[in-house]
Amino acid sequence: MALHEMFWLRRGFYRWLIPAAFVLPLWLFVGWIVFGANPLSLLWVLLSAPIVFVGQLVLTLLVRARGTARAERAVSWPDLGLIGGWNVLVIALGVFSNPWWWALFFLTIVVGIGALWSTLSQLWREARPSRLVMHTAEGIGYVPAPSQESAPRADAEVIVIREKGAGPVG
Repeated sequence: MALHEMFWLRRGFYRWLIPAAFVLPLWLFVGWIVFGANPLSLLWVLLSAPIVFVGQLVLTLLVRARGTARAERAVSWPDLGLIGGWNVLVIALGVFSNPWWWALFFLTIVVGIGALWSTLSQLWREARPSRLVMHTAEGIGYVPAPSQESAPRADAEVIVIREKGAGPVG
């Protein structure tokens, strides 16, 4: 299946972004309870759950600030890969029984920063003015026709009429 045929995946992930801001931090608490993590792990949950909540909201707002994402109602492929990967890593953190938990924790931080950087660069790229290609609301690009500016005619005469008795204008 070609990537352009998997548009439904990008569109579905676009819809997941806002609920994820609430579901992922809640999952950290549920995972702590279900997998019987030690009481010290609760401290990490209490510290990381608000960060996950705010981080997901910031990523969601940055994605939705882009014109192409709003027009298509879908995320880009880099968004799907990085934000989706970050979401999967947060879910994996909630298992708590992994002997590689600390490595997973730091990987989650790195991927989260990478997702933030990617969404900011995409927003910056789209916000930059473009003179060559314009996009319709459907995301279709086109090159606008050159504007027909009327050049001043070289043979135009200038006639100045002065009234009698009027002094110089000054």
